Amino acid sequence: MSTQLNIDTITKSQEPANQPSTSTKGGVQGEVTGSVAVLEAMIAEGVDTIFGYPGGAIMPIYDALYDYNDKLQHILVRHEQGGIHAAQGYARASGRVGVTFATSGPGATNLVTGLADAMIDSTPIVAITGQVFAHLLGTDAFQETDVINITTPVTKWNYQVTDATEIPDVLAKAFYIARSGRPGPVLIDITKNAQIQKFEYKGYTRCNHIRSYRPKPIVRKEYIEEAAQLINAAKKPFVLFGQGVILGKAEKEFKKFIEKGGLPAAWTILGLSALSTDHPLNVGMLGMHGNYGPNVLTNDCDVLIAVGMRFDDRVTGRLDKYAKQAKIIHLDIDPSEIDKNVKVAVPVWGDCKETLPLLTELIEQKQHEAWLAEFRAYQKKEEELCIYPEMNPSTDVMSMAEVMNVLNELTGGNAIIVTDVGQHQMVACRYAQFNQSKSNITSGGLGTMGFGLPAAIGAKFGAPNRTVIGIIGDGGIQMTIQEFGTIMQSEVDVKILILNNQFLGMVRQWQQLFHDKRYSFVDIASPDYVTVAKGYRIEGNSISKREELRSALQAMLDHKGAYLLEVMVGKENNVFPMVPQGCSVSEIRLS
Repeated sequence: MSTQLNIDTITKSQEPANQPSTSTKGGVQGEVTGSVAVLEAMIAEGVDTIFGYPGGAIMPIYDALYDYNDKLQHILVRHEQGGIHAAQGYARASGRVGVTFATSGPGATNLVTGLADAMIDSTPIVAITGQVFAHLLGTDAFQETDVINITTPVTKWNYQVTDATEIPDVLAKAFYIARSGRPGPVLIDITKNAQIQKFEYKGYTRCNHIRSYRPKPIVRKEYIEEAAQLINAAKKPFVLFGQGVILGKAEKEFKKFIEKGGLPAAWTILGLSALSTDHPLNVGMLGMHGNYGPNVLTNDCDVLIAVGMRFDDRVTGRLDKYAKQAKIIHLDIDPSEIDKNVKVAVPVWGDCKETLPLLTELIEQKQHEAWLAEFRAYQKKEEELCIYPEMNPSTDVMSMAEVMNVLNELTGGNAIIVTDVGQHQMVACRYAQFNQSKSNITSGGLGTMGFGLPAAIGAKFGAPNRTVIGIIGDGGIQMTIQEFGTIMQSEVDVKILILNNQFLGMVRQWQQLFHDKRYSFVDIASPDYVTVAKGYRIEGNSISKREELRSALQAMLDHKGAYLLEVMVGKENNVFPMVPQGCSVSEIRLS
């Protein structure tokens, strides 16, 4: 993401010129405390759920929250990292801003991993942290940390409030910055004196403009025209799409674009579910563990059209051997991503919900059957040499791929799948089927182990009417297993599917392939997960036989309330295809 917004450009001194008239919301008027102003801001912004953990420096806000139980749902997590990952899951499933509360010191620093994750994955979050009294700042007071400087690199904007009168304007800006343009996390640190200070509250005005902050670049029609000319002249056009399509709510516009041009399209792991997996133009997954055809043919296309993706190294492989034959068109809302990693022929700045229709209007109706046949040929080879053996293993030991295959049959592609990080993540992204957007929630850029369980909890609150399945490895589950307590207390109907290979599987795979099988500290022991879950009043089961798989998965899905299913899978199974680090995408290995 582009560098953090300059706090000096968004200070209160610029009001009211920064804000054109907008509707004023909020249920109270007159003298209120800063804490009440915080909660009124939440209500005015449409927040319905807050994930948090109380402590001394944020206690006044929690005291005020006691009177807001009928308006704001607070979910007590078991660790602040669980709180921010839950807020991420909520944001990704709902398309709204996720909110988390934490106290000062260790409470605030426990948010850092989630903030970094949200920053690199463009997830809109507003984190509110308590802070010591203003007169104690800089004295090393109890549980004082300089949270502003600590979180500056991992937030889109942060700000410390020391005067309660700032709270309405600062929070209005926080929500606007978090959700506008390329979304991201914002942290507001509020000193304890500002929380208890009383001031004359005149209501809450939502922010829709800040001077010097332009969330959407101006669309240049000449670049739209140049891009259309390249696409119309292309013999082998290829579209890469990322999460920008989902964040821009441009799924319909994207579908019309590729269908009119007959354009094969492949996705990044965060772009997954923007286009249904069974769409005839959906040719699969890009990157290190992506599909064979999309990787190889990246180095064979003549025009490469990137939509809302950032050319991450796990997608590109060696940059000096990446798509050198192609003219590249890059559609992105963040100008800093253009030419950052890959030099492009045509930059199309802007929100893809606006730019895609303009481009669609100018491209010609085409079918690229011969070109699509090349993708299908590679797909057939991958199915024969990789996919079929994975889904139909010759041993008695189950594979992760066959678990996903059966799960797809039972869910019909209608569930939200939340994954942790590791081999199970890559298998789930490769094989999960989706019929609707916002269905794949995973930690992409940061690769945060421990993300899966709390994010699944948040996703269920963000999409309460959908089935939410957290697919987690035996390593990741142990990083945030305490959030079983959140599930128990809040009665969250989330399904937990642990794929247990008794290893830190992805690290072990690399050690096998590139370090002569020197398995250094990857053999991880696990507790009896079913017994642990039972201690938290979560029903569960553990299976190791193939004949039990379908009925066990069905029982998990049918159960009313949270359920844990552990499936024992092959210890040394690897995830293929794979682009070895330091190699070109066209050097992808099938085995």
